[in-house]
Formats: sequence, C-alpha cells, structure tokens
Amino acid sequence: MKKSILFVFFISFLISCEQKNEQPPNIVFIMSDDHAFQAVSAYGHGLNNTPNIDRIANEGALFNKGFVTNSICAPSRAVMLTGKHSFVNGKVDNIQDFNWDQPNFAKSLKSAGYQTAMVGKIHLRGLPQGFDYSAVLPGQGHYYNPDFIVNGVKERIQGYVTTITTQLSLDWLKNKRDKNKPFLLLYHQKAPHRNWQSEEKYLTLFDDKTFELPANFFDNYEGRPAAAAQEMLIAATEEQIAAAHGNGGHGRWGHDFKFIVDPYGRETRFKKELERFTPEQREAWLKAYTPKNDAMKAANLEGKELALWKFNRYLKDYLRTIQSVDDGVGEVLDYLDENGLSENTIVVYTSDQGFYLGEHGWFDKRFMYEESLRTPLLMRYPKEIKAGTQIDQLIQNLDFAPTFLDYAGVPIPEDLQGESFRKVVSQETSEWRDAIYYTYYEYPSVHMVKRHNGVRTDRYKLMHFYYDIDVWEMYDLEKDPSEMNNIYNDPAYADVQSTMHKRYDEMREKYGDTDALDQQFIESYLNR
Repeated sequence: MKKSILFVFFISFLISCEQKNEQPPNIVFIMSDDHAFQAVSAYGHGLNNTPNIDRIANEGALFNKGFVTNSICAPSRAVMLTGKHSFVNGKVDNIQDFNWDQPNFAKSLKSAGYQTAMVGKIHLRGLPQGFDYSAVLPGQGHYYNPDFIVNGVKERIQGYVTTITTQLSLDWLKNKRDKNKPFLLLYHQKAPHRNWQSEEKYLTLFDDKTFELPANFFDNYEGRPAAAAQEMLIAATEEQIAAAHGNGGHGRWGHDFKFIVDPYGRETRFKKELERFTPEQREAWLKAYTPKNDAMKAANLEGKELALWKFNRYLKDYLRTIQSVDDGVGEVLDYLDENGLSENTIVVYTSDQGFYLGEHGWFDKRFMYEESLRTPLLMRYPKEIKAGTQIDQLIQNLDFAPTFLDYAGVPIPEDLQGESFRKVVSQETSEWRDAIYYTYYEYPSVHMVKRHNGVRTDRYKLMHFYYDIDVWEMYDLEKDPSEMNNIYNDPAYADVQSTMHKRYDEMREKYGDTDALDQQFIESYLNR
C-alpha cells in the first residue's frame, strides 16, 4: 500500500516538474493585407481554394465573427500591436505618425524572454520596437523587386514580395533565432493589397472562368447617402472617374486593370509601374496580359458587359495574389510540422481588415458594413484547441495583444482595452462581450468614405456618419445581411433603435471615445 502511494506521489511530482519546466508556446502571427473572408475557402464562398490557410481551421478553429476596430491598414495594425482603440493609441488614420515608444505586446513578450521578429508589411513609419529582428516593407511596398528595411538598413531584393516575405521568415526561424527560447514571429504579407500584381506562375490562373456579379453590384444606395458619396467603384464610368477627387479612387485602366494604353487610346501610368520589373518579369507580364487586353478592346464592351469585364479583371487579379499567400502559409506550417514545433506553437491567420469583392459595386474597405468590418480569423494550437472548432463570439483585432500575453503567461496590462479569448477558443467558457465598437477617421481622402463610428451586436448594427453630414444608419443583420435597407427611424424597430443608441453611448463611455476627440482628430487631419 505504501509503495503504491509513493509511486502515485512520484508520478505526480514528475508531471508537476514537467509542467513547470514546459516552455511557453511559440506564436506565429500571420497577417495579410485586405484579405476578404469571402476569399478564404474555409468560409465556403466558393471563389477560390486556399488549402493551406484552411489547414489552420481544419486543425484548429474558424472564427465566424472576427472584426476590426478601424478598417484601414496602419490603424488596424496599431490596434493589433497595442490592444487599444485608435483614439487611444493615437494612430487614427494612415496619415498620422504612430508612437513606437508606447507599449506593445511584442515588447512584453521580448521582456519575458521571447525571441521576436517582424517580417513583411507593418505600414507604420519608424523602426519597429519590440523585435530582435525586423525586415519590413517601407510604406505599402512593391509587389516586384521590393525594398526591405532589414534591422534599419534598406536594401532591394529581387523577386516577388510574397515569396520573399516567406523566405525571410523561414530564414529567421531556421537560422537567426535562439532555439532555446520561445519565439514570436509576425509574418505579415503585403498581398492582396491593391493593385493586385500576381506572381508570374499565377498570371493566367482563372482565365478559363467567369465570375458572376454579386447580387447588389449595381446598388443605388437608396437611404444611404454616405455610401452614395464614396469613390471606390470597380466599374466607374469615365464621367465618374473624371469627377473623382484625385487619381486614387475608382478603378483605373492602368493601375487597376493593367492597360498600358486604355480602350480609348490614352496611355496610362502602368507603363511606368512596369519599369520596376526585370526584363524577364516584364516579358512574362506582357505575354499574359496583352492578348487579354487586346481581346477586350476588340469586343467594344459597354454597359453591364463592360462592368462584368472590369469586375472579373479585378477579382481574378485579386485572387491570384492570394494563391501565393496560401503557398507561403503552407511552407511555414510544413516547417513547424517537420521540426516538431506544431504542438507547442500557436498559429493565427488573419487580415488587417476585410475587403469588398464587388458587393455594393466596390473594392477597398473603410466602411463599417460587414465586408470590410469582418475579417478572416483562423487559429491552431493543438494543446488547447480542438480540431474543427467553430467560434461565433464577437472577436476584434483589439483582442490579439491580451490573448497572446495570456498564452505566454505574461501579465496583461490593465489599460489594454481588448480581452483574451483564450478560454473562448478552447471552449472553456461561452461568456463574452455582446457588442463591439468601431471608428473610421480618414476623410476627406482617397475613396471619400465619410467619418463614422458605430456599434454592432450579434444581430443589429448602428452607425453614425458625421463631420460634413449627420446621418444615422441601422441594420437588422438577420433579415438584411447585405445591409441594403436602412431601418433607422422605422417605427417597427423603435425599441431596437433605442436599445442600440444606449449601447452606442455605453461603448463610447467604456472605451473613452468622445465628441471632443472626434473634433481633435478632424483638426489635426485638416491642419497637417
């Protein structure tokens, strides 16, 4: 009997020691740029096939309600790093500088003994802080032969940006980190950001396919004046393009549709873009695009036929860039598997925001409507997440910082505004927030999406557009998932509207947003 008790005690002691000595989990945080959830095949929309990204969900969790707090590149990334809303971390738009001196979760993990690296796009000026190694694109970066700032030194690397970002990430994993320490890798791709230049091997992918227009492609924006005022149409008319504010708004013949000379005989700026390519790269591009462009010109398309052509050119180019992103994800997952790292490595795939794939006739993001508010989110951690898990709670990019700190066993600062979703994804609890808060500030600017903020619950959404208009919108997402019918001031929803206004006020108070801050950011933007 005594021997049995001693044996049980001994085994318990060994398990206890093993748990105490167990290394904190590694973290591979994969973020692409403007990757719509509709273009991840795990979500079932049927546009493309992303088997490697899907692998993360198949072996872990798929989040059906992942959202951002501010649907635009740099602010979204600042929120991700700091765990704080844009109006708190100071990076409200792509124009204002980001203060790297403030705390971020990578700094916390580095201080706790993690090896840390950031590779790819961050879109925040200044040398990244919190990283032992960084190799980042300046600004948006280029698809072909991009410049990288490697530990503060700028160099040009020949090749395709998605492949290079993957190679640099794998090189750090294999050769540059201290393998006795847990690691954090921010592996962040430029693609599929505008203007959607695909890798040579994918230049003709989808040429044999014609995609159907979304049902609301020819939206007339009735009851939605802010939506009507945007400049992000895929199939804008020549008159709409001429009336746009600057060159960056609606879809363009050169930059977006890849014509050197447009169907009206006008030379575009795309010839200038091709100057960055090597002769071999340029030859491959012209070989792929010239016959397609010539055929389009010969067809003399007009009206809806022209709109369908523009939509297909846009969508095919967009989806082609994603194939290279998916390839890279596969290479990194294979490295983890082959080196026995998968079991103790958290892998997250997401995007800095969602994107319109023709819904409402649009590309781009910015609005609080679902396609840009919602982002893909997939996560694998075999130790805690069951394969095939589906998560329906309202998760935001605000939550990444506290979640990673939680997994690492690092104290979560009290001033972080996000929450750890560790127990949600492991399904230890179903208790979670019942609403999320959103802000957008970059106006007047490219695409002319007006300043707005709002609150979303599981079923309803309330939005307020302000500055040069004062317009409220509300949607019943259960009955109107495409957000075509603004039900604000509809008597049938009077009680819901009252409740949503109350939640809106509560959320602004909870996070510390005010009308005074809105005005402050307007003034700093206009006086820049």
